[in-house]
Amino acid sequence: MTSSDSLETTSRPGLRRVAIDPLTRVEGHGKVTLLLDEEGHVQQARLHIVEFRGFEVFIQGRPYWEVPVTVQRLCGICPVSHHLAASKAMDRIVGVDELTPTAEKIRRLMHYGQILQSHALHFFHLSSPDLLFGFDSEAARRNIVGVAATYPDLARRGVLLRRFGQEVIRITAGKRIHGTGSIPGGVNRSVTDAERGELRAQVGQAVDWSREAVQLVRRLFEQNLEMYRDFATFPANGLQLVREDGALDLYHGGLRARGSGGGTIFDHVDYSTYWEQVFEEVKPWSYMKFPYLRLIGPEEGWYRVGPLTRVTGCDFIPSPLAEAERRDFLAFDGGSAARATLGFHWARMIEMLHAAEVIAGLLDDPDISGGDLVRQGERRGRGVGVLEAPRGTLIHHYRVDEQGMVVRANLIVSTTHNNEAMNRAVREVARRYLDGRQLTEGLLNHVEVAIRAFDPCLSCATHALGQMPLSVELLDADGSRLDQLVRD
Repeated sequence: MTSSDSLETTSRPGLRRVAIDPLTRVEGHGKVTLLLDEEGHVQQARLHIVEFRGFEVFIQGRPYWEVPVTVQRLCGICPVSHHLAASKAMDRIVGVDELTPTAEKIRRLMHYGQILQSHALHFFHLSSPDLLFGFDSEAARRNIVGVAATYPDLARRGVLLRRFGQEVIRITAGKRIHGTGSIPGGVNRSVTDAERGELRAQVGQAVDWSREAVQLVRRLFEQNLEMYRDFATFPANGLQLVREDGALDLYHGGLRARGSGGGTIFDHVDYSTYWEQVFEEVKPWSYMKFPYLRLIGPEEGWYRVGPLTRVTGCDFIPSPLAEAERRDFLAFDGGSAARATLGFHWARMIEMLHAAEVIAGLLDDPDISGGDLVRQGERRGRGVGVLEAPRGTLIHHYRVDEQGMVVRANLIVSTTHNNEAMNRAVREVARRYLDGRQLTEGLLNHVEVAIRAFDPCLSCATHALGQMPLSVELLDADGSRLDQLVRD
C-alpha cells in the first residue's frame, strides 16, 4: 500500500519529480522516481535501490567455513538460498564435487521447503491484495488484513502453507530462519523417522492447496485477461539452470539462456565459469548492478530470471501435477499468460506445487535418514555455487587463501539479474497508465504492482560502488563522544 506521505514531489527546471518512497510489500528498501514535464508526460522512470549491505566486503578475512552461516544474514526471507549457494561454493573449496546421497537429498529437501514457504509468503501476503481487490482499490483494504477479512479460508491456507515450508526448513537446517544444517562438504544432521512422519502427515494437504492456488491465479487471468496479458509486458531474454535432460531443477544444473524470441543463446553451460557468460555493469543512481549476457552486450543483453523464465524455459517439470499445470499455462490464450509479466504469479504457484510434490517424494526416500553426511577432498582456492532461489538464479563466488580465509567474494542475486527488467516494467506502466494523467494513489500503485510481480528482494541485491562515505562514533553511557573515525 502506498501511503499519501510517501508521494514525494519536487521541482526541477522544466520537470516535476514524483517519488514513490518507500516501495511497499517488498523485501528491503527502494523507491521509484518519475520525472514529468509540464503536461504530465513521463520523461524518465527509474527504480532506485537505496539500501547498502556490504556483505561482499566484510566477509573478507573470515574463515571459509563461517560463510554459509554468515551470508544468510543478508535476508530474513530467503536465508536458505544464500546458505545453500554458499555451501555449494564451499564444497568446491574443500574438494568435494559430489555429495553423499543423504547430504544431497537433505539439502534438496531444505531448498524445496524454502521455495514453498517463500512463494506462499509472496503470493498470499504481498501480491494477492492487488489481484483480489484491484490495483486501484481502497489502500486501507489492499493488504493481508483485508484479504483475511474478505477471504479468510484463502488467507489461512496461505499462512499454513508457509508454516509447512518453514517446518521442512526447521527439520533440515535446525531453525526456521538462519539455520546451520548445511556445511562445506555436506550436512550436519539427517532426518529422523519421527520428523519424516510429522512432515508426511501434512504434505498431502500442501499439495492439494498448492493445486488450488494455481487454479486461483488461472481464474484471475480469465477474469482480467485484457489487462493482465498486456500489463508491463515486453520481450526479454532469460537465464536459468536446467537439469541435464532439460528439466526444471531448482537446486543444481547447467546454465541455459534463451533470447526474447525463444531461440537458444547457450545451453547446459558449467556455472563454475559463469563470468564467461555474464558481465555486470554499474550505474551511479543505484546500488544494484546491471548484469547482461556477454554474447549480446549491455544494450540488448539484459535478461530476466525467476519463476516465469524457469517454467517457460525448461523442457518439462519432473513432477506430474506441476507439469500438467505448466502445459495448461503455456497453452492459455495462445501463450499470452506465459509472455505476460503478471504471468510470474501463475508460474510461481506452479513452482510451489512442484516444490510440494518434490518434498512428498523426498520424504519417502530412506536416504534422508542415512548417516553418511560429509565428504572432504583436496583444498582448492576458488568455489562457485549456483542454484535457483525463489526469485531466480543465485550466484555465490569466493576465493580463499592458503590459510582458509576469504579474500574475494562476489554475489549476483536474483533481484540483481532482474534489475533492468524491473526498470523496463516501471517505464512501461508509467507511460501507459500515468502519462498525462492526474496522479492518484491507485495509479501509482500500478507501478508497485509491476515491481511486486518479480518478488524482488532489495536487501539482497545491493552492492557498493567505489568508496562509501562512513562515519563511526564511539559514545559513552551518557551519550558523550569518546572517539570518531571518518572515511570520505
